[in-house]
Order: sequence, then structure tokens, then C-alpha cells
Amino acid sequence: MDDRFDRRELLLHLGDMLEALSCLARTGAPDTPVVQLAKEQDLFRDFGFLRAIAPKMTVAEFSERVASAFFLWPKTLLDTELNRKAVASTVQHELFDGNADGWNAYVAHMQKKVKWFGSGLHEMTNNVADELTPAGVAPSATRNSPGERRGWPWPDPKTRS
Repeated sequence: MDDRFDRRELLLHLGDMLEALSCLARTGAPDTPVVQLAKEQDLFRDFGFLRAIAPKMTVAEFSERVASAFFLWPKTLLDTELNRKAVASTVQHELFDGNADGWNAYVAHMQKKVKWFGSGLHEMTNNVADELTPAGVAPSATRNSPGERRGWPWPDPKTRS
């Protein structure tokens, strides 16, 4: 299958995501919700995907999650066989866990350019965990502890060399 145009669109999106991340960092407002900044500042009008982020996710949390969501993209997009599920599942898991409405909006945005994006993944539900933490996500100190990451792409601790 000739998917070079899809790969190009995904690379362009990765660039957009990094540009949005850079713009958010320059606001100097790490504790401000991303969605609030996206609504209030014209700087973000070209980044419609930011409106799909969970309403309480702050700039700092978004920055941490973007790195985890997209770090595999460059390698995956250069592989001979494109693993479509891997491309979308890391984004779904890292940026939209417990935010099914946001995920569906993000997929609709992405499918304007890459028709298959998000297809074949498990359906998400909006999660009660949104009510349990202020930002609807695990506290970043816990999320980023080396011993706390379990499962793909992080090996089980007993399999590490």
C-alpha cells in the first residue's frame, strides 16, 4: 500500500504539535488549562486539535504527555511497514485517557487528512477518574517515576538488563 502521503500528513501534524507545545511553553502559564489558552489567544487558532484536550489539562501536564504520546512517531513513520495502531494508540493513551469525547473530536480532526487514523482501536469511555484528580490525570510525579510505567512500550522491570 502506498501510504507516503499519510506519512507526510502525520509528520506535518507532529510538527504542528511541537509548534503548539512551543507556543504553550512561551505563555509562561504552566498551570493554565490548555483549552482555556486555545480559546482566549489568537496564537492558537491554527491548532484546532488543542480544543479536544481535557478541559482541566494544564500546559505542564500537556507538555509531559505530548512527549510520551509522540516519541515513537519518527521511528514508526520511517518503518517499512507502518503500524497504524501504534501511531494512534500512544496518542489515545497519553493525551485522551478518560476523555472519549476529546478523543473522538481529535480523531475527526485527524481523519480529515489521514482517513484511517484511530480506526481499529478500543472504544474509549469518559472516566470517573476525571472527577478524582484536579486535572483528570494521574499526578505527574507518579506518572513519571521510572518504576511506575508498566506495559508497552516499557518492559516489565524483571525483563530489564
